[in-house]
Formats: sequence, C-alpha cells, structure tokens
Amino acid sequence: MIRCAREPGPESEPRKTRSSPGREPYATWAQNQADAAILNVLAALPGVPWLNNPHADRIAAHKPQQLLTATRCGMTAPRSIITNSPDAARNFAKEVDGPLICKPILGGRLHIGEGRRLMVATHRVDPADFDDSIRTTAHYFQEDIPKAYEVRLIAVGGQVFGGKLVTTSEASGTDWRTDYDHIEYDTVEIPEDVATGARRFLASYGIAFGAFDFAVTPAGQWVFFENNPAGTWGWVENRTGLPIAAAHAEYLMGATA
Repeated sequence: MIRCAREPGPESEPRKTRSSPGREPYATWAQNQADAAILNVLAALPGVPWLNNPHADRIAAHKPQQLLTATRCGMTAPRSIITNSPDAARNFAKEVDGPLICKPILGGRLHIGEGRRLMVATHRVDPADFDDSIRTTAHYFQEDIPKAYEVRLIAVGGQVFGGKLVTTSEASGTDWRTDYDHIEYDTVEIPEDVATGARRFLASYGIAFGAFDFAVTPAGQWVFFENNPAGTWGWVENRTGLPIAAAHAEYLMGATA
C-alpha cells in the first residue's frame, strides 16, 4: 500500500521558526511538495484509468513534437518553424510564399497587473515587418491555412466527436477564442482516416483523451493544428448535444469494471 504520511511531531507546543510557513520562499516550496506528493502517489496506483495520467499529459502537450507525431499518424500538418532568427523566419516566409500566422508555443496568459490577464492569441504577421525583435525569444510561425470551418475534435477512449465551428468575423477566423460572438456551432462527421489518425496519435503518447483542433479547407482537407491533452470540451457538448460526458463515464467505468 502506498500512502502519503505526515511525520508526527512532539506532543509539546510546536517550536518557533524564523519564518512563517506562509511566507516565501517557504510557501512555494511547501505547495510544490504537496503537489508532487498527490501527483506521484496517484500516478503510482496500478490499474487505475486516467484521462490523462499527468506524467504522460505533460509530454503529450509539447506542440512542436505534436506536428511530427501527427504526420507520422497519417494526418496533415501546416508548414511551421520555431526560431529566434530573423533570417530563418524570412527564408521560411519565402518558402511558404503566402500568408503567415504566429502563435505561442505555450498556453497561458500574461499577468499585466490590476487583476487582469492578457491572452496571447494567434495572429497574422507580415514578413515585411520581421526585424531583430524576433531575436528576443522563440517565435512559432506557421502557414495560414484557408478555412471553410474549424473542428474541435474530442477523443475519449477510442470514441471521437466532432464539434464544428463556423467563424463569421476576421478575428474569430484567425483565433476563435478572441471573438465568441461570431461563431456558429454544429456537429460534423469525422472522416475515418482522421479518426484513425487521432486514435494513433493518442496511443503514441499513452493517453486516452485529447481535444484536437483542425481546420477544414474549402477543398475539404483536414489540417491538424494541435492537441490539448487537457482541453475543454464542455462547451462542445453544450452547444451541440454530443454525448462527451457519457463517453468519459463509459471509459472510466469500463476500465475499472
């Protein structure tokens, strides 16, 4: 049996320390210890189903690697480059010879003070504006895929569900998270080759859940953007009626039956 145990202290009054445990750096250290204890103990339990095991989840969230994995699994991915070299970025733009976008490599938001957070969204870029500021950090450039619509594909334990997003503004067409008022929702049938590719993708990382983002071009080609192994799906079910919550329950109950 694996336990998290707290070492008992003396029966007398606790001794005083120089710094309160609520102050830094002790508070952060204590929080990290608690997080690691919960994660590592639960992950060590044998035969327990996860959606997803956090250790596998971290690896599966690496976006550059996802592009390679997607192509190995038979899916189409956009031409992309991650660089802090202005010359490499310009050469990539010449190779694509078409519209480009830039997106963050990691998710999350910027804390800009006053309790506000700023989302760094996908945005279109003009290679004519590329300058030495690119050297400040890694930039993730990608060809801008023409879209008839987009799909949030939810995969749960082998089942796949397609939530269709038709964007009706330039902002939502570039990054639908920036303009929810101009999105029309529906369901879409997932081609078998795409469904197979998604299942292979998850299996390659040893995970059972994924929230995939695809664009479907006017010619009907499905283009993989990324997979969030801890992505949101409740809004897909709420907008479309797809039985995603039931699929979660079936997977978790079936794996322990």
